Amino acid sequence: MSLLIRNLQHVVNLRRALLRKNLEISRSCLRVGNFDVGVICINDAKIRQLNKRYREKDTATDVLSFPFHEDLHPGFLPKPLFQDEYNLGDIYLGVEFIYRQCQQTQEDFHSVLTVTAVHGLCHLLGYTHDRLEDWRQMFEKENEVLWAINKATGSALKPLTTAHFDH
Repeated sequence: MSLLIRNLQHVVNLRRALLRKNLEISRSCLRVGNFDVGVICINDAKIRQLNKRYREKDTATDVLSFPFHEDLHPGFLPKPLFQDEYNLGDIYLGVEFIYRQCQQTQEDFHSVLTVTAVHGLCHLLGYTHDRLEDWRQMFEKENEVLWAINKATGSALKPLTTAHFDH
């Protein structure tokens, strides 16, 4: 199925081909290549608006995920009943927010963008990080996916959830 990447912001220059390549590896690793996924790259104003509307947080953020399926369980793929239900949902990337963070931390923007998109993809599959046990599950899944990307591309990507909880 399809992976749609839309760049609706004009603040930061994006290399969509690199993001697409890494997300295709991710989808293969997660065995969700037969599901549609939308990735929408937006600016601070738009991600702040979405974050306020759907999470009641009036601030920009790095990623928001909107799963298509409702009853998700980490480690289990959705069970579509019809062809048009082969959809995982949409990932909104706060590109301007991510870019600004990378400027502060001296991290590579395109690497962090990929890691953030993988994080969002895991959310579309039911992974969360609200509780420590949930975080551990999500960390392991992100690590597995990023390992596959690293192996295929020679990168050294690390999970976004690395510093979420004190170990």
